[in-house]
Amino acid sequence: MTFDRAHWQTRLDLLRAAHHVPGASLAVLADGEIHELASGVLHRGTGVETTTDSVFQVGSITKIHTATLVMQLAEAGELDLDAPVRDVLPEFTVADPEASRTITTRQLLSHTSGLTCDFTHDTGRGDDCLARYVEAAKDVPLDCPPGTAISYSSVGYNVLGRIVEVLTGQTWDAALQERLCAPLGLTHTVTLPEDVLRFRAAMGHSGEPGTEPDPAPQWNPLPRSAGPYGGVLCATAADVLRVAKTHLDGGIASDGTRLLATETVEAMQRRETDTPDKWTVSSDGWGLGWTLYDWDGVPGFGHDGATIGQYGYLRVVPSAGVAVVLLTNGGGARRLYAALFRELLGELAGVTMPADFGPAPEPPQVDLTPIAGTYRREGVVITVSERDGAPHLVYEFVDGMKDLSPPIEETLVPISDTVFAVAGGGAFSEDWMPVVFSTLTDGTGCVYIGMRAAPKVS
Repeated sequence: MTFDRAHWQTRLDLLRAAHHVPGASLAVLADGEIHELASGVLHRGTGVETTTDSVFQVGSITKIHTATLVMQLAEAGELDLDAPVRDVLPEFTVADPEASRTITTRQLLSHTSGLTCDFTHDTGRGDDCLARYVEAAKDVPLDCPPGTAISYSSVGYNVLGRIVEVLTGQTWDAALQERLCAPLGLTHTVTLPEDVLRFRAAMGHSGEPGTEPDPAPQWNPLPRSAGPYGGVLCATAADVLRVAKTHLDGGIASDGTRLLATETVEAMQRRETDTPDKWTVSSDGWGLGWTLYDWDGVPGFGHDGATIGQYGYLRVVPSAGVAVVLLTNGGGARRLYAALFRELLGELAGVTMPADFGPAPEPPQVDLTPIAGTYRREGVVITVSERDGAPHLVYEFVDGMKDLSPPIEETLVPISDTVFAVAGGGAFSEDWMPVVFSTLTDGTGCVYIGMRAAPKVS
């Protein structure tokens, strides 16, 4: 179907305003062409207009850039995905000695290494920041044993970034520019704030759901060492789309340059693990870097991203040759994404996206006994019990994260015996947020909140 630019500009403008998103940039691959649209402002305090050449913080979408660099090295024979990470990084150590010896690059790429997610550590602006980060992470406990479950891990992607550095002899930033950005013509993809200053840059915004958000107190507080997992990269929507298009086109850039072999591209999109939590990032499984989707039998791949008040969404439908990237700077970004992508992917690719997550008007009665108890992952203790006749959850930060927030208490509303809903409203939830109970491959119970697995400890 021909892309109707005027129609989609109107829909972007209306939906952006309805969901209180200050600014948005949209890139759509359809008819073999990239179409770029923009709406709103980059900063509500200054009123600077959003344009298609504006750069946004893309957050964890960066993991696709890092995964692509890693797969280039594997394809070249410089890296064995199934060998221990220590074959490349002899100094790689985590709190569990056996895991330190056995974690593989494939597990890092597919979030099955057991490494935790939430370890942000500022190691300075020097070119040794990733080496120092990996050293600092050596005492961080695992969320679960390697290979027993998927548990979303930003730490794992920083280790991948360090692997890139060791094998290329370059910083991750330099390898990104030379091996990905230059061949793909990504002229508006940068990682250092002094380079961002060359472009119109979005400011994140925050505020109560359903209101016009205010500019965030900082543009980006994340350190340079957060680069490979998604803390610093800024890009236009079209630049992000060009990366996705290369994967859609079997590893060939628009100018005919081969970036990856077809077999490598296919391997990245092949399911490595299922995902018990199918709602937080709309995933059905994970490949080597890519989040995988199944829209009523229509397969797709993509990734989401978030930083401080900036949120990005990437979806690709190979059967239709369609890809869509939306970058935003706050407000009801998740609601804008859901509404706009349902229309876009429905009309352009024949995709029916799932309905909003949430409980039925009359939730089922469930037996809480099998799942009641205490769950723990790095920095977090989750307690599930019955209170006043209803399932109840306490989410408490502990150890190094104990000062982040007071304990959070929520009523669990049943959807099934293993899936519950709690009141949502954040960037990666709409009205309801999923709480999903599952088991590790060794039979230990676990609970997923925010795609992080917390094993049952009592």
